[in-house]
Amino acid sequence: MSGPFRSQLGAEVRILARNGEQLLLTIVIPVMIFVFFGLTEVLPSGLDDHMDFLTPGVIALAIMSSAMVSLGIATGFERSYKVLKRLGVTPLGRPRWLAAKILTVLIVEIIQVALLVPIALLLDWQADDARWLLALGAVGLGTAAFGGLGLSIAGRLRAEINLAAQNGLYIALLLLGGMVIPFENLPGPMESVAKYLPSGALADVLRDALIGPGAATQPGTSWIVLAAWAAAMPLVAAATFRWE
Repeated sequence: MSGPFRSQLGAEVRILARNGEQLLLTIVIPVMIFVFFGLTEVLPSGLDDHMDFLTPGVIALAIMSSAMVSLGIATGFERSYKVLKRLGVTPLGRPRWLAAKILTVLIVEIIQVALLVPIALLLDWQADDARWLLALGAVGLGTAAFGGLGLSIAGRLRAEINLAAQNGLYIALLLLGGMVIPFENLPGPMESVAKYLPSGALADVLRDALIGPGAATQPGTSWIVLAAWAAAMPLVAAATFRWE
Protein backbone atom coordinates (compact mmCIF):
# COMPACT_ATOMS: atom_id res chain seq x y z
CA MET A 1 0.00 0.00 0.00
CA SER A 2 1.69 3.20 -1.19
CA GLY A 3 2.13 6.31 0.91
CA PRO A 4 -0.22 8.52 -1.16
CA PHE A 5 -2.88 5.83 -1.09
CA ARG A 6 -2.61 5.38 2.70
CA SER A 7 -2.81 9.13 3.19
CA GLN A 8 -5.87 9.44 0.97
CA LEU A 9 -7.60 6.48 2.62
CA GLY A 10 -6.97 7.98 6.06
CA ALA A 11 -8.30 11.34 4.88
CA GLU A 12 -11.45 9.73 3.44
CA VAL A 13 -12.18 7.90 6.69
CA ARG A 14 -11.54 11.00 8.83
CA ILE A 15 -13.76 13.18 6.65
CA LEU A 16 -16.57 10.65 6.85
CA ALA A 17 -16.22 10.28 10.63
CA ARG A 18 -16.50 14.05 11.08
CA ASN A 19 -19.44 14.48 8.72
CA GLY A 20 -22.60 14.33 10.76
CA GLU A 21 -24.91 14.24 7.74
CA GLN A 22 -23.12 11.25 6.24
CA LEU A 23 -23.14 9.38 9.56
CA LEU A 24 -26.86 10.12 9.88
CA LEU A 25 -27.48 8.69 6.42
CA THR A 26 -25.27 5.60 6.63
CA ILE A 27 -25.57 4.61 10.30
CA VAL A 28 -28.30 6.40 12.24
CA ILE A 29 -31.21 6.18 9.77
CA PRO A 30 -30.82 2.42 9.03
CA VAL A 31 -30.53 1.68 12.76
CA MET A 32 -33.58 3.82 13.60
CA ILE A 33 -35.68 2.18 10.86
CA PHE A 34 -34.52 -1.22 12.04
CA VAL A 35 -35.35 -0.64 15.70
CA PHE A 36 -38.69 1.07 15.03
CA PHE A 37 -40.08 -1.54 12.65
CA GLY A 38 -38.44 -4.35 14.59
CA LEU A 39 -40.25 -3.39 17.78
CA THR A 40 -43.60 -2.38 16.33
CA GLU A 41 -44.23 -5.30 13.93
CA VAL A 42 -46.39 -3.17 11.65
CA LEU A 43 -44.89 -4.29 8.34
CA PRO A 44 -47.05 -6.71 6.31
CA SER A 45 -44.24 -9.08 5.35
CA GLY A 46 -46.04 -12.28 4.41
CA LEU A 47 -43.48 -14.27 6.44
CA ASP A 48 -44.04 -15.98 9.79
CA ASP A 49 -41.44 -13.77 11.49
CA HIS A 50 -41.43 -10.09 10.53
CA MET A 51 -37.68 -9.95 11.29
CA ASP A 52 -37.08 -12.36 8.42
CA PHE A 53 -38.43 -9.70 6.08
CA LEU A 54 -36.95 -6.68 7.84
CA THR A 55 -33.35 -7.79 8.45
CA PRO A 56 -32.28 -8.32 4.82
CA GLY A 57 -34.22 -5.23 3.76
CA VAL A 58 -32.47 -2.91 6.20
CA ILE A 59 -29.06 -4.36 5.32
CA ALA A 60 -29.87 -3.64 1.66
CA LEU A 61 -30.89 -0.09 2.65
CA ALA A 62 -27.58 0.40 4.47
CA ILE A 63 -25.60 -0.76 1.42
CA MET A 64 -27.53 1.66 -0.79
CA SER A 65 -26.95 4.50 1.68
CA SER A 66 -23.17 4.09 1.73
CA ALA A 67 -22.42 2.86 -1.80
CA MET A 68 -24.72 5.23 -3.69
CA VAL A 69 -25.81 8.26 -1.68
CA SER A 70 -22.84 8.86 0.62
CA LEU A 71 -20.28 8.16 -2.10
CA GLY A 72 -22.22 10.07 -4.74
CA ILE A 73 -22.81 13.21 -2.68
CA ALA A 74 -19.22 13.42 -1.43
CA THR A 75 -17.81 12.87 -4.92
CA GLY A 76 -20.15 15.46 -6.42
CA PHE A 77 -18.95 18.19 -4.07
CA GLU A 78 -15.29 17.22 -4.53
CA ARG A 79 -15.77 17.45 -8.27
CA SER A 80 -17.50 20.82 -7.95
CA TYR A 81 -14.70 22.22 -5.78
CA LYS A 82 -12.06 21.05 -8.32
CA VAL A 83 -10.62 18.60 -5.77
CA LEU A 84 -10.69 15.72 -8.24
CA LYS A 85 -8.90 17.75 -10.90
CA ARG A 86 -6.09 18.57 -8.46
CA LEU A 87 -5.79 15.02 -7.12
CA GLY A 88 -5.55 13.66 -10.65
CA VAL A 89 -2.19 15.35 -11.21
CA THR A 90 -0.68 14.41 -7.83
CA PRO A 91 1.30 11.19 -7.12
CA LEU A 92 -1.98 9.71 -5.87
CA GLY A 93 -3.52 9.66 -9.35
CA ARG A 94 -7.08 8.84 -10.27
CA PRO A 95 -6.93 5.02 -9.96
CA ARG A 96 -5.66 5.14 -6.38
CA TRP A 97 -8.15 7.89 -5.52
CA LEU A 98 -10.94 5.62 -6.75
CA ALA A 99 -9.49 2.65 -4.84
CA ALA A 100 -9.43 4.74 -1.64
CA LYS A 101 -13.08 5.67 -2.20
CA ILE A 102 -14.08 2.04 -2.73
CA LEU A 103 -12.18 0.83 0.33
CA THR A 104 -13.78 3.57 2.44
CA VAL A 105 -17.23 2.39 1.32
CA LEU A 106 -16.33 -1.20 2.23
CA ILE A 107 -15.14 -0.10 5.69
CA VAL A 108 -18.45 1.69 6.26
CA GLU A 109 -20.39 -1.37 5.12
CA ILE A 110 -18.46 -3.59 7.54
CA ILE A 111 -19.39 -1.22 10.37
CA GLN A 112 -23.03 -1.17 9.23
CA VAL A 113 -23.32 -4.97 9.16
CA ALA A 114 -21.44 -5.24 12.47
CA LEU A 115 -24.11 -2.99 14.02
CA LEU A 116 -27.22 -4.30 12.26
CA VAL A 117 -26.72 -8.04 12.71
CA PRO A 118 -26.40 -7.88 16.54
CA ILE A 119 -29.43 -5.56 16.67
CA ALA A 120 -31.38 -8.09 14.60
CA LEU A 121 -30.38 -10.89 16.98
CA LEU A 122 -31.43 -8.79 19.98
CA LEU A 123 -34.80 -8.30 18.26
CA ASP A 124 -35.16 -12.11 18.11
CA TRP A 125 -34.11 -12.70 14.53
CA GLN A 126 -33.22 -16.37 14.09
CA ALA A 127 -30.13 -16.65 11.88
CA ASP A 128 -29.99 -20.46 11.85
CA ASP A 129 -30.45 -20.76 8.07
CA ALA A 130 -28.30 -17.80 7.08
CA ARG A 131 -25.78 -18.45 4.31
CA TRP A 132 -23.23 -15.76 5.08
CA LEU A 133 -20.93 -16.33 2.11
CA LEU A 134 -23.86 -16.00 -0.27
CA ALA A 135 -24.94 -12.84 1.55
CA LEU A 136 -21.39 -11.49 1.18
CA GLY A 137 -21.61 -12.05 -2.57
CA ALA A 138 -24.92 -10.17 -2.65
CA VAL A 139 -23.38 -7.25 -0.75
CA GLY A 140 -20.47 -7.16 -3.22
CA LEU A 141 -22.80 -7.06 -6.22
CA GLY A 142 -24.99 -4.45 -4.54
CA THR A 143 -21.97 -2.28 -3.76
CA ALA A 144 -20.86 -2.38 -7.39
CA ALA A 145 -24.36 -1.60 -8.67
CA PHE A 146 -25.08 1.27 -6.30
CA GLY A 147 -21.53 2.63 -6.40
CA GLY A 148 -21.65 2.81 -10.17
CA LEU A 149 -25.09 4.42 -10.06
CA GLY A 150 -24.01 7.04 -7.53
CA LEU A 151 -20.83 7.92 -9.44
CA SER A 152 -22.65 8.10 -12.79
CA ILE A 153 -24.95 10.76 -11.32
CA ALA A 154 -22.18 12.60 -9.44
CA GLY A 155 -19.98 12.69 -12.53
CA ARG A 156 -22.49 14.61 -14.68
CA LEU A 157 -24.48 16.97 -12.45
CA ARG A 158 -23.62 20.11 -10.54
CA ALA A 159 -23.11 19.54 -6.81
CA GLU A 160 -26.43 20.98 -5.66
CA ILE A 161 -28.46 19.15 -8.32
CA ASN A 162 -26.51 15.97 -7.60
CA LEU A 163 -27.37 16.28 -3.90
CA ALA A 164 -31.08 16.55 -4.67
CA ALA A 165 -30.93 13.73 -7.24
CA GLN A 166 -29.13 11.33 -4.90
CA ASN A 167 -31.55 11.97 -2.02
CA GLY A 168 -34.60 11.78 -4.30
CA LEU A 169 -33.44 8.49 -5.79
CA TYR A 170 -32.70 7.16 -2.29
CA ILE A 171 -36.29 7.82 -1.19
CA ALA A 172 -37.75 6.38 -4.40
CA LEU A 173 -35.70 3.18 -4.17
CA LEU A 174 -36.45 2.87 -0.44
CA LEU A 175 -40.20 2.98 -1.11
CA LEU A 176 -40.20 0.90 -4.30
CA GLY A 177 -37.30 -1.47 -3.63
CA GLY A 178 -38.92 -4.11 -1.47
CA MET A 179 -36.76 -3.10 1.50
CA VAL A 180 -39.49 -2.14 3.96
CA ILE A 181 -42.60 -2.51 1.78
CA PRO A 182 -43.24 -5.96 0.24
CA PHE A 183 -43.53 -6.13 -3.53
CA GLU A 184 -47.06 -7.51 -3.34
CA ASN A 185 -48.22 -4.41 -1.44
CA LEU A 186 -47.27 -2.12 -4.31
CA PRO A 187 -49.72 -1.26 -7.14
CA GLY A 188 -49.50 -3.70 -10.07
CA PRO A 189 -47.30 -1.68 -12.47
CA MET A 190 -45.01 -0.54 -9.64
CA GLU A 191 -44.62 -4.11 -8.42
CA SER A 192 -43.45 -5.23 -11.84
CA VAL A 193 -40.89 -2.42 -12.07
CA ALA A 194 -39.70 -2.70 -8.46
CA LYS A 195 -38.50 -6.27 -8.86
CA TYR A 196 -36.03 -5.17 -11.53
CA LEU A 197 -34.58 -2.19 -9.66
CA PRO A 198 -31.18 -2.70 -8.00
CA SER A 199 -32.73 -2.10 -4.58
CA GLY A 200 -35.47 -4.68 -5.16
CA ALA A 201 -33.02 -7.24 -6.51
CA LEU A 202 -30.56 -6.74 -3.62
CA ALA A 203 -33.26 -7.03 -0.95
CA ASP A 204 -34.63 -10.16 -2.62
CA VAL A 205 -31.27 -11.95 -2.92
CA LEU A 206 -30.38 -11.05 0.67
CA ARG A 207 -33.63 -12.67 1.82
CA ASP A 208 -32.70 -15.72 -0.21
CA ALA A 209 -29.22 -15.79 1.39
CA LEU A 210 -30.10 -14.90 4.98
CA ILE A 211 -33.53 -16.47 5.44
CA GLY A 212 -33.66 -19.39 3.02
CA PRO A 213 -36.06 -20.86 0.44
CA GLY A 214 -39.47 -19.23 0.34
CA ALA A 215 -38.38 -15.87 1.75
CA ALA A 216 -37.44 -14.35 -1.60
CA THR A 217 -39.98 -13.51 -4.28
CA GLN A 218 -37.95 -14.53 -7.33
CA PRO A 219 -34.43 -15.42 -6.15
CA GLY A 220 -33.05 -16.78 -9.41
CA THR A 221 -34.22 -13.81 -11.45
CA SER A 222 -33.13 -11.34 -8.76
CA TRP A 223 -29.56 -12.70 -8.77
CA ILE A 224 -29.42 -12.19 -12.54
CA VAL A 225 -30.91 -8.68 -12.28
CA LEU A 226 -28.48 -7.65 -9.53
CA ALA A 227 -25.50 -9.04 -11.44
CA ALA A 228 -26.60 -7.12 -14.54
CA TRP A 229 -26.81 -3.85 -12.58
CA ALA A 230 -23.43 -4.58 -10.97
CA ALA A 231 -21.82 -5.12 -14.37
CA ALA A 232 -23.53 -2.24 -16.19
CA MET A 233 -23.43 0.69 -13.76
CA PRO A 234 -19.63 0.85 -13.21
CA LEU A 235 -19.22 0.80 -16.99
CA VAL A 236 -21.74 3.63 -17.34
CA ALA A 237 -19.94 5.61 -14.64
CA ALA A 238 -16.55 5.08 -16.30
CA ALA A 239 -17.90 6.17 -19.69
CA THR A 240 -19.77 9.27 -18.52
CA PHE A 241 -17.83 10.56 -15.49
CA ARG A 242 -16.38 14.05 -15.93
CA TRP A 243 -13.54 14.95 -13.57
CA GLU A 244 -14.29 18.66 -13.67
